[in-house]
Amino acid sequence: MTESSAAPKSSFAVTTAEDADIPAIVALWERCELTRPWNEPQADLDRARKKPNSDVLVARDGNTIAATVMVGHDGHRGWVYYVAVDPDQREKGYGRAIMTAAEDWLRDRGVEKLQLLVRADNTRVQAFYETLDYEEQERVIYAKWLDGRPMTP
Repeated sequence: MTESSAAPKSSFAVTTAEDADIPAIVALWERCELTRPWNEPQADLDRARKKPNSDVLVARDGNTIAATVMVGHDGHRGWVYYVAVDPDQREKGYGRAIMTAAEDWLRDRGVEKLQLLVRADNTRVQAFYETLDYEEQERVIYAKWLDGRPMTP
């Protein structure tokens, strides 16, 4: 898991999230502004970690969580969510490494396509994914809250 311009340090490792990691993961997601009031991060973590077709991976630099990804699949397409790199750890190859780990996780399960969503105004992250050879696809997304609440932005 290396990046052409910067490789993670030798103390770098990607593992599955553990119970003790949860507070640090949520704090990282909040710091990276990935959380939204209508999505409870703790509940998202719990659901992903309980299912055989999803997990949360963390990239550690020593004992510090430097990056995360929530990865899962429906048997055909893989998805990633909560891709986060500690703002103080950027430009070290951790983003590329955590995405490589997510891709490998999906490949190991026979999933051939990975999709992800990026907010339209997040051009910096769009540029990052383009460096990893992801391509924008035109799609229309529909959503509905099954508990009856009004649609969120």
